[in-house]
This record gives sequence, structure tokens and C-alpha cells, in this order.
Amino acid sequence: MFISLWEFFYGHFFRFWMKWLLRHMTGKCELQRIFDTYVGAQRTHRIENSLTYSKNKILQKATLVVQTEVDKCVEDIMKEKNINPEKDASFKICMKACLLQISGYKQLYLDVESVRKRPYDSENLQHEKLLLKLWNLLMPTKKLKARISKQWADIGFQGDDPKTDFRGMGILGLINLVYFSENYTSEAHQILSRSNHPKLGYSYAIVGINLTEMAYSLLKSEALKFHLYNFVPGIPTMEHFHQFYCYLVYEFDKFWFEEKPESIMYFNMYREKFHEKIKGLLLDCNVSLTLKI
Repeated sequence: MFISLWEFFYGHFFRFWMKWLLRHMTGKCELQRIFDTYVGAQRTHRIENSLTYSKNKILQKATLVVQTEVDKCVEDIMKEKNINPEKDASFKICMKACLLQISGYKQLYLDVESVRKRPYDSENLQHEKLLLKLWNLLMPTKKLKARISKQWADIGFQGDDPKTDFRGMGILGLINLVYFSENYTSEAHQILSRSNHPKLGYSYAIVGINLTEMAYSLLKSEALKFHLYNFVPGIPTMEHFHQFYCYLVYEFDKFWFEEKPESIMYFNMYREKFHEKIKGLLLDCNVSLTLKI
């Protein structure tokens, strides 16, 4: 209750008067002061909050702008805040960069969600080619004898037909598995080999799909904002989402073998422990979780 009262008081009274006082003391609006004080994710995050909680409708709508309208939106903001481009030449550049990151994050979520909703279709030739590509990347010296085969268990699928394992994450799960195997082939081979450990082994593909769900949920909850705002100076794309997925795969394998679970039956417990670890790292406004090999 106390927190709710503080939020109400801050939003309706204290913040307004603080902004008014600082504006008269510095001669600059809150947005300009943020640009003068912060860089990286802190800057974009604070700009996003300032726009979101503004009483000005034009500023509020700026967080919802599409990428093609960013330039016009920046002009509208400068007009509303009476910012002279000759006196503050950097404002336009900084605001555009922030809005591209903000709108880009929203668009990235929509793009990822669109792919996730697309189920694996064994009648789709592109889907089938992608699945066989995964096999060839992970098992280059071993020929797949049949499309439906017990061999799929060799790379960590549960049944004879992998399509059933993609139900939760759709084609996104397969795309992530292929991306990691194609761009970090030696690491993928190493992790696949480690996943066959007699005591600490786990199902490589199933865990990979599970980590796709983790990456997706972190994106959806906006927990990836600090990371992406630091990692991507411009517009975050699917490529950057795949890169974060690769980080999760590599780090989870290290985490699993460091923890040494007694049994695969404890997977959910250790998966959640790893999830909490990642969420903790993502709270750091300077975070940038990249795969370093």
C-alpha cells in the first residue's frame, strides 16, 4: 500500500515539480538532461520512461512509433519541447537513436512471436530441409537412414519424428538450433558430445528448444531491454535474438556441468536456477550478454 501511495504521489505531484524546478535551473527539459547525463542502455531506458510517463500525448505516443515515422516523431518532440536544433545539435541524433531502439525492440518481439506461432509442418519443404540441415551440421559423418527414425535420439530428440518436439516453440525452436549449429559448429559438436555424458548427460535438442522458450519469455517480459540497448546501437533484429540464444546454450551447458545434478530428473529445478541467474544478470543496466569463446 505504501509503495502504491508513493507511486501515486510521485507521478502526480513530486515528479512534476522536480521537472519544473530543474527546467528553470538548467534551462533544459528532462529529455535533454538525460542525454547530457547518461549513455547506453541507461539513456534509452530513461528516455523511454520519461516519454511513457509524460502528460503530453505526443511524447506518450513516441514510444509506440513505427520505425518509418521516427524522423517525424523526433521533429514533433522538438517542437513540443521548444528545442532549438542550432543550440542543441545533438538532441535530434540522440533522440532518433533511442526511438529506433525502443521501436526496434517492440518490432523484434512481434517478429519472434510470428515465427514462434508458425508450427513445424512436415509438408513444408523448407521446414524439412531445415531439419535435415540440422542433422547434417551435427552429424556430418553419419547418414540419416530415414526421415522418421530412432536416430533422431542421437542429437537429443525424444521420438522418431522431431516435429512433435517443436510444438511449444514452433519453427523458432528449429531455427535457433540450426543457427547455433551453423554459426558455432565446433561448439555445437562439443556440447552435443558432452550431452551424451554417462552421468550428466541431457537431451541436446530438447534442452535447446527449452532454451528457445527461455529466450522468448525474457524478450516478452522486456527483461532483454538493457542487454539489447547496450549490445545493439541501432535497431535490434532476429539476428541479435539468435545471438542471445547462442549465449544461453553455451552458458547453460557450462552451468549444468558445474552444478553436477544427481539426475536428469532434476532438470526443471536446475533450469529454473539458471533462469534466475540470467534474469539477475539482465538487471544490470550495463549488461551485454555475448558469447565469448
